[in-house]
Amino acid sequence: MSAGQIWGGLALRWLKFNAVGAAGIVVQLALLALLAKGLKVSYLLATALAVEAAVIHNFFWHQRFTWADRASSGTRESLGRLLRFNLTNGGLSILGNLVLMRLLVGRFHIPLMVANLIAIAVCSVANFLASHWFVWRSNS
Repeated sequence: MSAGQIWGGLALRWLKFNAVGAAGIVVQLALLALLAKGLKVSYLLATALAVEAAVIHNFFWHQRFTWADRASSGTRESLGRLLRFNLTNGGLSILGNLVLMRLLVGRFHIPLMVANLIAIAVCSVANFLASHWFVWRSNS
């Protein structure tokens, strides 16, 4: 396989990852608005819950779309991937979002939704790399 094919395949996967991520952003922002604005839950707790909902949403779409060519051999492997995805993408996203939200909203008083979009963007590259090389690692 040539370097061009490798980079082209990685670029296509990056686009798929971001398409799934865009849908996850909708899930995250909707739940954040519902919890923080509608139900008056603390913005930090609402952020953590909204991020986890998006992480679970994204896992299932990545499994079926982004890394569909790396199909799991069964339930056990899928559960292992879900655990790895939650530990990496979930951990990076929740920790990154909480730290950035505390800084952006709590310290700099940036509006909640704008701050959350910034936090999501900052975490996305690390999440892609963790997903590609750890969660859905190629066995070939």
